[in-house]
Amino acid sequence: MSADHHHHDHDHLHGHAHGHEGSELSPTALRVRALESLLVEKGYVDPAALDALVDTYEHKVGPRNGARVVARAWSDPGYLERLRTDATAAIAELGFAGRQGEHMVAVENTPATHNMVVCTLCSCYPWPVLGLPPVWYKSPPYRSRAVIDPRGVLSEFGVTLSEEVSISVWDSTAEVRYLVIPMRPDGTEGMTEEALAALVTRDSMIGTGLALSPDEARKEGLLQ
Repeated sequence: MSADHHHHDHDHLHGHAHGHEGSELSPTALRVRALESLLVEKGYVDPAALDALVDTYEHKVGPRNGARVVARAWSDPGYLERLRTDATAAIAELGFAGRQGEHMVAVENTPATHNMVVCTLCSCYPWPVLGLPPVWYKSPPYRSRAVIDPRGVLSEFGVTLSEEVSISVWDSTAEVRYLVIPMRPDGTEGMTEEALAALVTRDSMIGTGLALSPDEARKEGLLQ
């Protein structure tokens, strides 16, 4: 096993927050909702502007964009080659560009190599394709341990790799941001790009997760 660290010039690390409506909302989500209601009531926040902002990050800037990039790469060998050659331009073909995504590099997972992204200095992150960085990505434990003990960090995210798989850690900077292209799951032959995109998680594009299998996606309600 080897762990390569590439640099270009959690307590438990991974806390899932599956907020749903009503009583299933997490304590943090409940506090956010209460604060939002108070700000709207006091006239400090325009609900329409807030909805527009949420829509932007959910539909125009965020992991759904990255999932579309990955699904296209899985489906179109020509696009995958362009992504390898010039990820910034290839991503822009799908309309995803802008601040925090000017200089992109795509790294592919293979049966022999698993890629993982970190920003050891701060929290550089490709907003146009992944949205806002998760809290754990910015945390000192992740930023330090991803380089020192990537296999241990992956195990905390529920990812267990065989000792034969090497791990490459890519260090994002203000100049270069990375997007991991996870391996395409088995049993996905013939699936549409839209269906394939449902298998791509944010964590799989950072490298702290794997793409979902079709069965896993169905269990989470992401596929019919």
